[in-house]
Amino acid sequence: MATVLICRRFPRLSRVTTFSTTAKCKAESRSSKSKQKKEENPESANTTTESVATIQLLNPLDYRVFYNPSAYARSRAASQQHAARNSGQSLGDAFTSPGTAQAQHALGTASSQALPPTSSALPKAKSKPHLEQTISACLSAAQPTEEAEKERSEMHSSKEDPRVFQKGRPEYRSLSYDKSEPVETLPLEEGDLILHSVAVCQGSQSPGTSTDYFHKLSRLPVEQHAALLSEPRFNTLCRHAVKNIRLFSTSDLIDILKACVRLAVPPTHPLLNACENEFCRRVWDMNLDQLLLVADCWRCLERSVPSYLSILFSYANMHWKELTLPQFVQLVYIIGEGRRSPVDLMQKMESMILKYLDSFTLEELGAICLGLFKSLSGISDHVMRKIADRVSLQIEDMSTYALVNVLKILRYTRMDHLPLLKELGKVIPARIPNTNIQGIMHITLTCSSLHYFDEGIMAAAAMSLPSKVTYCRSKDAAKFLWSFGCLDYEPPNEEEFYSSLIEQMNRKLHEFMKFPEHLLTGLLGLAFVKRFPEELIDYAFRDQFVQKTRGSKYELKKDLFTLGKSVEIECPSYQGNCLPPQLCREITEMVLNFAEKEIYVRPEIVEAVSLLKSMLGGPKYVKSHMILPHTRSSDLEVHMDMDGHPIPFNLEDRLADKKLKDIGVSLTDDLMTQLIKGTSNSQSPIEVENDCRTHGQGRGEEARTLCTGDHAVLSGGALIAGVGLQVEPKLGHCLEATPSLTPNRQSRGVKLAIQVSNRNHYCYSSKRLLGLHRMKRRQLRQLGYVVVELPFWEWFPLLRRTRLEKLSYLHYKVFDPALLSRAG
Repeated sequence: MATVLICRRFPRLSRVTTFSTTAKCKAESRSSKSKQKKEENPESANTTTESVATIQLLNPLDYRVFYNPSAYARSRAASQQHAARNSGQSLGDAFTSPGTAQAQHALGTASSQALPPTSSALPKAKSKPHLEQTISACLSAAQPTEEAEKERSEMHSSKEDPRVFQKGRPEYRSLSYDKSEPVETLPLEEGDLILHSVAVCQGSQSPGTSTDYFHKLSRLPVEQHAALLSEPRFNTLCRHAVKNIRLFSTSDLIDILKACVRLAVPPTHPLLNACENEFCRRVWDMNLDQLLLVADCWRCLERSVPSYLSILFSYANMHWKELTLPQFVQLVYIIGEGRRSPVDLMQKMESMILKYLDSFTLEELGAICLGLFKSLSGISDHVMRKIADRVSLQIEDMSTYALVNVLKILRYTRMDHLPLLKELGKVIPARIPNTNIQGIMHITLTCSSLHYFDEGIMAAAAMSLPSKVTYCRSKDAAKFLWSFGCLDYEPPNEEEFYSSLIEQMNRKLHEFMKFPEHLLTGLLGLAFVKRFPEELIDYAFRDQFVQKTRGSKYELKKDLFTLGKSVEIECPSYQGNCLPPQLCREITEMVLNFAEKEIYVRPEIVEAVSLLKSMLGGPKYVKSHMILPHTRSSDLEVHMDMDGHPIPFNLEDRLADKKLKDIGVSLTDDLMTQLIKGTSNSQSPIEVENDCRTHGQGRGEEARTLCTGDHAVLSGGALIAGVGLQVEPKLGHCLEATPSLTPNRQSRGVKLAIQVSNRNHYCYSSKRLLGLHRMKRRQLRQLGYVVVELPFWEWFPLLRRTRLEKLSYLHYKVFDPALLSRAG
């Protein structure tokens, strides 16, 4: 009997699902009940096992963020294999009616994209006159469509994708479990006979027979596995294995564990508990291949086994010189997937990396970098540079997935490897359109973390993002905003780029109570480029959200405060939620204390303050402090009248000046070399701007420089504390920063904010100011200050020159007639 296909399109999902006519009536009978349930909770997934088509919703409420190394640019074949593994139906009683299996297609995606809540009701059936057209459309839809291709390219598996390297050598077959290896399917009738035998024997079969039963049952069709796990006779077999676990040989136990992987046994199953305990007991009697294979099976089962891994690492620590290349790579993979970094192994691992560096395949090299990154393992600059040296020479032959893994550890170690970064700019822009959204995020995040600006990379990412934005997790959207804001780059499609990301942040609003750091990361990135989405800002300042940030593992108070002060300065019409005054005072005190110990005492600042006091007539004419503490950088404030004469204004206790004089910082040759040239001693002062060793900005896997602020402490009363900002928040409205505020300066003169910059205020090897510092200067101007910079490429070399030369330079900067005209 021929099967007629009816094509149906689900609301807002551009995927076509086919229904067999044998299941059509059954699907429609459940349609009304399904509709009511889904409308009550539009974000919950349809998990009914009897449904004809399964939809995996794209914005799950129980959202979790992992370091998810997606394949980024997966082949069509790999995507189809992944879809096949995820398809299939759950048959409630498959063994009693083996011949009634129905064909079904699963509609799902592994990405955590979000769409606006929609009604999940199925559309009404098409009328008969259109049946012929419908069938034709469905048949043509069998060919890959552009939309389907896009969705497949975004699909990834955090379990399978990192295992690509295992396909490169036959040795990995004995070290890992290959799910894709074809297995001869067991007929359902034979499976029923095995279960009948288990019921008759009541646990009296031998260990070898039990192992054979597990092996054969695991070869049943995939769609039968769920029914098997709930079958009482299978549970009897498991109980017998647990009871006699010590009677099984090690190879038998490994075969049982493999069968559990094929059957997708839940990680908390009692059989797995018994297996883990027994393997821990037998570790020292097993060889390294067996130990790594068992660890790999635990990974496939998604079971956390810290005790087993600890023993495995101890074993490897004793036998590390015996590790072959495949064993070493597999061990690093296990270390990464276990998110554990055995300290005593790390130095030995570096030796092994150098030993095999030229022999690794590029995929293996990517796997090693990913393992080190996931386990937060430290790696020396020497080893990291050796890895980057090799990658920079073979970057065109490297898969995007492996390359991104290298970039992850590159940014984690803060390695400014210019040859690799330059090659990245040649290769990556052309790959971005076919790269997974998470891969693009990691590429742009690496650039921003290393302060490396490449317009080709950033523009390609920006142009590709709007069409992929619904595949962004909250983390991805936030990191994109941070990366572009940090580098102060507004792409050619800036309006579409930013509006699509802000809209996605609104879609993900429900996730931010669980991941508050992502909301603040995104909002700060937007603030850097003068964008203030009102609804999201109001949400971030709610008491409930502020309390949530206090419980975060990250320090988020500073971020909150930076955002709060930036909104107060740049958006005076805002009337939404504001930060509690007590929190503002608390952070202000913390920041100022930090500045006293770490910022004001820097040699380049101490020298500038001392010389300015001498030149202007004393400490009352200059003040070294933070005019805008929420930017966490200092300023030298000087007041001038309209005739260009300095005005005394710093009337505070002179103890502060005494402290500066008593510091006694010695400008040694070594210190001057570090100030001028960073870590390199090969360049002249003229080339200093090309030696900006970056310290990336990041949080969690990358330690980002956080910006903080003062609630109302600005010299000369530049900002009034507790100013009420009045405007009613509107959904989706984006506040516009005021073009200019009334200059808050004395009528008789101008206030100078002198910036002693350093290389970390700029993009790598350039004079492009980073977003945070550009925002600071913008806000200073809005408050009526005239910004004067002592750029590091000019000031640092002068620190080695004579006092007269330095005074001459400062006189030129401070008494520039153009400053007064700018103030006017």
